[in-house]
Amino acid sequence: MRRVAIIGTGMTEFGELWDLSFRDMGILAGFEALHDANVTSEKIDAMFVGNMSAGRFIDQEHVGALIADYAGLAKTHIPSTRVEAGGASGSLAIRQGFLSIASGMHDIVVVGGAEKMTDVGDDEVMNIQSAAADQEWETVFGATYPSLFALMAHRHMHEYGTTREMMSSVAVKNHKHGSLNPKAQFKREIRPEDVERSPPVSLPIRTLDCAPISDGAAAVVMCPLDMAKNFTDRPIEIIASAQASDTLALNQRKSITEMAATRVAAKRAYEMAKIQPKDVDVAEVHDNFTITEIMAIEDLGFFEKGHGGRASLEGKTGLQGEIAVNTSGGLKSRGDPIGATGVAQIVELVQQLRGKADKRQVPDAKIGLAQNVGGTGATVIIHVLGVGR
Repeated sequence: MRRVAIIGTGMTEFGELWDLSFRDMGILAGFEALHDANVTSEKIDAMFVGNMSAGRFIDQEHVGALIADYAGLAKTHIPSTRVEAGGASGSLAIRQGFLSIASGMHDIVVVGGAEKMTDVGDDEVMNIQSAAADQEWETVFGATYPSLFALMAHRHMHEYGTTREMMSSVAVKNHKHGSLNPKAQFKREIRPEDVERSPPVSLPIRTLDCAPISDGAAAVVMCPLDMAKNFTDRPIEIIASAQASDTLALNQRKSITEMAATRVAAKRAYEMAKIQPKDVDVAEVHDNFTITEIMAIEDLGFFEKGHGGRASLEGKTGLQGEIAVNTSGGLKSRGDPIGATGVAQIVELVQQLRGKADKRQVPDAKIGLAQNVGGTGATVIIHVLGVGR
């Protein structure tokens, strides 16, 4: 199996991008990544596009062909494939690109992710997001995406003593990081009392516990590591890629205070990368709700089960903490255009490992990890990145 490197990244701002269409965003991110990689379009062998639900958000299916067409790649007839796994669609696209290069099938691959969510009303966004849960056993009975995570939060509070203050600390920290990210949707800091006074969504989850509705796109260019020196003097290697699944419905799981798929995928990723959790310098984890980050840092082995909330409150996941988590601002502050989220996580890690993250730079970062979640944990994909040698 060939070693795989990332040689270029690109990303739009995230937010309410009224002046950009779905295809505009994808093209802007892709061309920025190609420019960063010093790669011309005729060298591209394949494209993978992460997207959850363009068919419902903007009435557009056949997304792979659409992006290839408007990127000027239809004339070269490259294979362009749309990839879907709920909130993990972007990371699954990264994984497909990784596997296609590692197997020897392709040499230079562009991976993108995009979602245009603000063209429909908030209620419709909620319905579309909730489609990533189990329609027959959850949403048909009125369960919404926030309410399912609220159940997980309530149980975590009951079993481990996690508090409202601990959940608020996650939002405060991620907004602080997001204020340093020029492409974040929310570039402002917030206070714990802002979170605790924000309107309830599904208690204990409040408005400022939730990732926003976002538009945006992100892209990376990948190639075999032994080719990367032809394009960049600092390639970033994907040293592990792992995926795991779980039940779609919460009621069928042994525990709802963890995501078993995260634990399993993390174990596989650590074994493939030949590292331990303590070796990770910076992590981008799925924080669509504040409780999700708390569970993630536990399930990834950064902190003991039940200690994630306390670690967050004590500042152990900040830029100067034991492990820097969501330096981009995470889904909470950077934004969460669903199909782009997993790719944006990789863009942030590449910037960190290149030493190009400016005011949010983690000193001497050498190992980065990204965890991306589909549904309430039915799909989890983990990538580990390192400075290529």
